[in-house]
Amino acid sequence: MDFQQRVNIMIRLGEYMQSDKKIFESVKHKAQSENPWFTQEFIDLRVKNIVDNFLKREKLDCWLSHYQIEDDSTKIVGIVMAGNIPLVGFHDLLCVFLSGYKAVIKPSSKDEILMKHLVEKMGEWDLAVQDQISIASNLKNCDAYIATGSNNSARYFEYYFGKYPSIIRRNRTSVAVLDNKEAQIELNKLADDIQQYFGLGCRNITKLYVPEAYDFRSLLDALKKYDYFLDFHKYKHNFDYHLALLIMNSKYYMNNGSIIFTENESLFAPVSQVHYEFYRDKENIVERLKKNDDIQCIVGHNFTNFGQAQSPELDDYADGIDTMKFLEAL
Repeated sequence: MDFQQRVNIMIRLGEYMQSDKKIFESVKHKAQSENPWFTQEFIDLRVKNIVDNFLKREKLDCWLSHYQIEDDSTKIVGIVMAGNIPLVGFHDLLCVFLSGYKAVIKPSSKDEILMKHLVEKMGEWDLAVQDQISIASNLKNCDAYIATGSNNSARYFEYYFGKYPSIIRRNRTSVAVLDNKEAQIELNKLADDIQQYFGLGCRNITKLYVPEAYDFRSLLDALKKYDYFLDFHKYKHNFDYHLALLIMNSKYYMNNGSIIFTENESLFAPVSQVHYEFYRDKENIVERLKKNDDIQCIVGHNFTNFGQAQSPELDDYADGIDTMKFLEAL
């Protein structure tokens, strides 16, 4: 396939994903039945963000104009995908496919249904796609690898893929730096940054940095729009469990009935919980956060806008590593 054919296929895929075709709707329902964390609400949200931010022609043209694109490459790139949120590995596939390389992907067992369907659909439209994208249970004999997983799995990736050109991603999370000047509408959007996808994404806010004597009540009120999470047994189990731990250990906490705030230095917080830390010197804390490799995104004034954490653009690369530059260097 030449470059323009590949772009056209992705544009068509975007049109298909935002249509109300019964086939895709049934696939989304099947994905939810296979992984209850993938609710219809959050599958639809993820699909919308992919279509709006990744698969519009003007955005693709602008993004791709910064790179040298191969029209015919024999190199093979293996992609190990995560499964924490729906279609989380789509951007990697998009980069490899549009770069002209053959992509061999290993979807997460938690997110097989959606990814396989989209790959099969593209192959139906153009048989040449079947030569460029394949799905495998094991990745062998690739020229390069892109692998995303936990800190533990990253050690295995390093062992198996480290001798090849590779991008290996580990656990990451996101934080918000508040200054007590947030309007209520911004706090409402921050609630989305915290709770969309049940907080399972690396771009979800799991830690708040707040000035001393910060009043959390307005934010806790904003988060009440996600009270319905308690109807979801997996989320409620997490909430009850972590609340019980805090009570048994006599730890100070705040909650609004569906989410827990507790003071903790850790950037990573479990589902249903958000950590916070007070600061005196905002500039100092920001400087420290910018150097922290565990942070994917910082939300706040002069950072990523409130409500935009889960809407990355094409050039918002995971881990800050330019995937297209990596592929270009091959």
